[in-house]
Amino acid sequence: MRKKIPLFVLLTSLLIACQPTPPSQDNTTGSTPKVTVRTGHSSWVEEHFQTEIVKIGLEKLGYEVETPKEIEYPALYISLANGDLDYSVVYYTPGHTTFFNNAGGQEKLEAVGIITPDGIQGYQIDRKTAQEHNITNLEQLKDPKIAKLFDSDGDGKANLVGCNPGWACELIIEHHLDAYGLRDTVEHDRGQYTALLANSLTRYQEGQSIIFYAYNPHWIGATLKPEEDVIWLEVPFTDLPPKIAENMMEEDTLVDGKNLGFPKTEQRIAANKQFLADNPMAKRWLELVQVPAKDINEESLRIKEGENTPEDIRRHAEEWVENNQDLFNSWLEKARNE
Repeated sequence: MRKKIPLFVLLTSLLIACQPTPPSQDNTTGSTPKVTVRTGHSSWVEEHFQTEIVKIGLEKLGYEVETPKEIEYPALYISLANGDLDYSVVYYTPGHTTFFNNAGGQEKLEAVGIITPDGIQGYQIDRKTAQEHNITNLEQLKDPKIAKLFDSDGDGKANLVGCNPGWACELIIEHHLDAYGLRDTVEHDRGQYTALLANSLTRYQEGQSIIFYAYNPHWIGATLKPEEDVIWLEVPFTDLPPKIAENMMEEDTLVDGKNLGFPKTEQRIAANKQFLADNPMAKRWLELVQVPAKDINEESLRIKEGENTPEDIRRHAEEWVENNQDLFNSWLEKARNE
C-alpha cells in the first residue's frame, strides 16, 4: 500500500523547485558572478606586460579572463567595437584616434583610464655623429652629404628606421618626409619595429651612424640613453596628418623646449561600451590601474635580453604586482566598492 505524502510537503517541494538557481559565487568577493572577459594586444611586446597586469587585477576581482589574443591595431579596434573583445590596453592618444573612430567611435567604444602617461616619440641619431657634424634638426637631412652619413644600403639616401606598416607612427613619418622636403634624400625603412631597431643597435655598436624613430617607453630608451648615446632631433615646424592630430599646435609637440614633431602621447584602455555598462566593477578597475613608463622600459629590456615567453611576461607582471602591492590593493578595494 502506497504511503500518502502530506499536501504541505508537496507544496513546499514545488515552491523550492520553482526558485531560480543562484549564480555561482566568486571566491574572491563572495558575491560577484563569474564573468568571462576577452582582451587582446598587438605584436608590440610591451603591451603583453601591461595586459597581464590588468588581467591579474580582473582575476583578483573574480572575473575569468581568457588568454589574450594578438591582433594588429585596425582589426583589434573593430573586434572591440563588434563585441568580440571586451577591452585592450592599446589606445595611444592621439595616434590611434583614427582607428578608434573608424571602428565606431564613442557609439560603440569608450576610452577609460590612463595606463601609462607621458609617452614621448620622435627622431633620434647617435650623439657622436650629431656632435661631429653639428646635427640638431631633421631638416638638415635635406643636404645629401648629411643624409649619406646614415646610408646603410649604399644608395646615397639616409635609412630612417621607422615602424610597422599601419601604425600611426608610420603615417606621421610618411607625412613628415613630404612636409619637410626629405623625399629625395631620406628613405623610410618600414617593417617589424623591434627587428629594425636591433639592426640599428648593431650598427651603433660597430661605430656607424644611425637615425631612427624612437618611442618611450621602450627598451631602446634603456639601451641607448638620450643625451649620452643618442640625441633627439628637432623638426623645423609642427606638421601632422589631420586625421591623427587635428588642430595641434607647436606646444603640443614640445618636450623640454624641443619640437620633436610628434604629439606627446597617453596610453589608455579602449573598451566595448556595453561591456563597461554591464560590468561597473571592471570599469572602475580599468580607470585606476597605471604602469609608469620607467617600469615599461625595464620590462622591455628584460624581454629584449631573452625573457620573452608568455610565461616570462606573466611572471614579470606578478613580480610588478608584488613590488607595488599596497597601491595595487588600493585599486582593487576602490573597484570592489563601485
